[in-house]
Amino acid sequence: MFGALIIDKPEGFTSHDIVARVRRVAGTRRVGHAGTLDPFATGALICCIGPATRLVQFLVGLDKEYIASVRLGYATDTQDRTGKPVTSLRSPSNLSLDELQRVLHQFIGPQLQMPPMFSAKKVGGERLYRAAREGREVEREPVRIVVHSIDLFSDESPPLTSNEDGSADFRIQVCCSSGTYVRTLAHDLGQRLGVGAHVTNLRRTRVGHFRLADGYTLDQLETMQPDALVDALISPSDMLLDLPRFVIDDEEVKRVTNGRTLTLSQEQAAAVDPATRKLRLCDSKGSLIAVGDFDSEARLVSPRVVLPA
Repeated sequence: MFGALIIDKPEGFTSHDIVARVRRVAGTRRVGHAGTLDPFATGALICCIGPATRLVQFLVGLDKEYIASVRLGYATDTQDRTGKPVTSLRSPSNLSLDELQRVLHQFIGPQLQMPPMFSAKKVGGERLYRAAREGREVEREPVRIVVHSIDLFSDESPPLTSNEDGSADFRIQVCCSSGTYVRTLAHDLGQRLGVGAHVTNLRRTRVGHFRLADGYTLDQLETMQPDALVDALISPSDMLLDLPRFVIDDEEVKRVTNGRTLTLSQEQAAAVDPATRKLRLCDSKGSLIAVGDFDSEARLVSPRVVLPA
């Protein structure tokens, strides 16, 4: 077992719950995940198995894509439907789609976002959600994020629907940098509109190049035969498609596996974008040997993570 799986996490499970299930099915404790999902959220969770757990560090910073259902009318303390209302109901009945779209687009681009109190982020060594459950507000610093796109998402239903209590629902599709809280985006949107808002459903559809459409449900996973499970694994090289690939010969493979640096010729170095900081080092068969740090000025590649043969 050496590779990764995309798991379609169901609602009500923590990310650690999914890791435990994958461990049982794969028959190994060497399982890790890249990018936590809240229990109420669903969708793509990347699980790395075996030696591939050493590659998690290169996956956690990938961009994410979500589809979120947002309710306008009041805010909650958790910024989602699992929390308690903290504002009175203010009906958005006069809100037009054009106005909603205009305000949504104000959130596109780099910005600072305040991490929510109900989150797993650590401040002073303490998880924020623990302080929040005790009713304590912890001073925290805003985090720099990037929202690449945020648009209304509609299939067959109207893009903005009214509820009997005066609130209104709509869905958005968000592509953002790692570390972005979509429920905080919804909360901040409600504040900007002056009516309050929170997320009622959140589904992650993509992590970098990993797409939910290529994932497996827990039921599918747990009915797989061992051979089918091995065949379903994403190879270590394909796990890191966002990193440029550099093919090395047999002698260079020996150097890299012994942890020694490679000095590239001028021709080899010229073939690599000088802005590149990390490389996939692959053998002639395309198998990932290591991930290396690239110094374009010195024309050096230093092995950062070396994988077993």
